[in-house]
Amino acid sequence: MKGPLFYSKILLFGEYGIIKDSRGLSIPYNFFKGALKTADPLKGAARESNENLRRFATYLETVSREFPDTGFDLDRLRDDLDAGLYFDSSIPQGYGVGSSGALVAAIYDRYARNKVTILENLTREKLLDLKGIFGRMESFFHGKSSGLDPLNSYLSLPILINSRDHIESTSIPSQNPGGKGAVFLLDSGSVGETAPMVQIFMEKMKHEGFRSVIRDEFVRYTDACVEDFISGNVKSLFGNIKKLSHVVLDHFKPMIPQEFHQLWKQGIETNAYYLKLCGSGGGGYILGFTEDLDKAKKALKGHRLEVVYNF
Repeated sequence: MKGPLFYSKILLFGEYGIIKDSRGLSIPYNFFKGALKTADPLKGAARESNENLRRFATYLETVSREFPDTGFDLDRLRDDLDAGLYFDSSIPQGYGVGSSGALVAAIYDRYARNKVTILENLTREKLLDLKGIFGRMESFFHGKSSGLDPLNSYLSLPILINSRDHIESTSIPSQNPGGKGAVFLLDSGSVGETAPMVQIFMEKMKHEGFRSVIRDEFVRYTDACVEDFISGNVKSLFGNIKKLSHVVLDHFKPMIPQEFHQLWKQGIETNAYYLKLCGSGGGGYILGFTEDLDKAKKALKGHRLEVVYNF
């Protein structure tokens, strides 16, 4: 038995800001993917996945009670787990690209009794309902989840976050395969954990100085980047990304691995590339934007760049 594929995602803009009602833009990233499979006997990673899914199944009893209109066929899930069900995934964990989101989407797709399907007219209400269920499901992995990662993985569409209660599927400009500009991933070489990073952010938010930076700079530049990206205004986009990158370097240092502080600064000073957080930070991937990919590769020699999108 093998289920449909669910892909990783990249939150291009909106990390931390969406907690404070900035806009955000999340896109599917088909390079990494996962699917539910069955194996007998279970070995190694498959066995570990099966054991994690058993704990998740117990947790879903609570979610079923909270969302009775959806409900889950937990008897079937447990029967499948006894038959060797596991989640086979190439999505790296702790890298900010939605490993748990893809798993949540796969479980919902197969075991939700009354699921919203991607073939339906996806009204704002349906999207918010899905986001709510997914957020509650994914909280098992992170302690608290917005539900956006599973939503992106489930729909496999770009998601535009206008505010906490206003999300919609959207379209983004087509890639230019021959373009010099690019969005890329930079591997920090270490795993990041969401919960401690969010905790640091919440502690910082207790200080008025930091709150005003978030409100007056971080959210403003994030919103502008979202607008520029969707409308295809590349010149304006890079001006705003540079400002956003600067704010992050100045005020989100704990979320940037120490050895990348200098590279981050170098990008801003040379304009060869601009770096920003990919998800909560602390490790995993770092997102990069450049108007000249060859120039960025030279400046980041020794680092592997994974291109996500070409301008």
